[in-house]
Amino acid sequence: MFPLRRVGSKILEQWRAPVVAAKVQRNYSSEGPQRPLSVLTEDELAMKETIRKLATEQIQPLVKKMEEEHRIDDSVRQLLFDNGLMGIETPTEYSGSGCGFLTMMLVVEELSRVDPAVAAYVDIHNTLVNSLFMKLGTEEQKQKYLTKLCTEYAGSFCLTEPSSGSDAFALKTVAKKDGEHYIINGSKMWISNSDVAGVFLVMANADPSKGYKGITCFIVERDSPGLSVAKPENKLGIRASGTCMVHFDNVKVHESSILGEYGKGYKYAAGFLNEGRIGIASQMIGLCQGCMDATIPYTLERKQFGQSIYNFQGISYQIAHLQTQLEAARLLTYNAARLKENGLEFVKEAAMAKYYASEIAQTLTSKCIDFMGGVGFTKDFPQEKFFRDAKIGTIYEGTSNMQLQTIAKILQKEYSQ
Repeated sequence: MFPLRRVGSKILEQWRAPVVAAKVQRNYSSEGPQRPLSVLTEDELAMKETIRKLATEQIQPLVKKMEEEHRIDDSVRQLLFDNGLMGIETPTEYSGSGCGFLTMMLVVEELSRVDPAVAAYVDIHNTLVNSLFMKLGTEEQKQKYLTKLCTEYAGSFCLTEPSSGSDAFALKTVAKKDGEHYIINGSKMWISNSDVAGVFLVMANADPSKGYKGITCFIVERDSPGLSVAKPENKLGIRASGTCMVHFDNVKVHESSILGEYGKGYKYAAGFLNEGRIGIASQMIGLCQGCMDATIPYTLERKQFGQSIYNFQGISYQIAHLQTQLEAARLLTYNAARLKENGLEFVKEAAMAKYYASEIAQTLTSKCIDFMGGVGFTKDFPQEKFFRDAKIGTIYEGTSNMQLQTIAKILQKEYSQ
């Protein structure tokens, strides 16, 4: 017999499980038996069912109208405010709903089953704008803006520029000090909610000599002289969600308009986008479920060769495979949300959820059109809209490649400790 060779024995001797992952697991297990990810609390379930009913009965009839007009109907926006969905995590003292992070993700998921554009409006407002105010704002800033963000107007997060996409910190917008004020000049693009936002959180470099460490977050009100919003982009999907360029031409703001610390804007942008990525994952699983809900009944009713097309393995097995992938994406998303809600590390899990859910969404919605046949290629059925809406998932709040880069870096760090 040949002697067994220890190929790569040095590496095997040094092998060890990642310390970070083990620590997270111990923290979770030390609290006793855990609720299964897909089993919701009574409050979470009640919110999920309430939003499903609201979306189906009051938003769905307006989806085509909003799609054609490229804007969210005023009645829908008011409906969202009236039902506390524009301040889901915001404390009640600021007129918010005071719910948890997973509850917010459930709201985004349920809205996405009907219209991912409305879900985007709610998600970005809550996970980026409201969250930044809640965690970084002074009491005066919270009193001034949070209540209005929960009851009157949407907020907008201004980071991306024509020359800075994935390389978000290569931004050119500057804020020059002028006594007790800053003068902001520059342009932002692909800014969600900018068509209707009442306040903008603007990332601008207050000291370009320091590179990205000069980036600071400024609060800029919509009626500020020099601020202008271009017409909405004519997009492939989520067409009712307003996405515009925003220009700043000598916009003057007081130094008290800095949100958080001077020079920490880069840190805030990177950190809060991680929360937003869980929101995008929720949007993707919601639209996937909405697409399946519209497709499976059709395959059960559509008759060919004397039986429903669902009875053919070529259809039913593909549907089973897609539903399994959707459930995996949902569990990744719920897991990331619960980690965040419990104060545990969630950056890797958020990237995984956003990456997987957005990639699956493209495949699933495309397949659903196939199952529908010719009618799936028309605007008379919702599959084509879900298909178009799904594409944005792999692009905004970090492309799929950026999510993979994040995951890879964290894995490298975990296994290098």
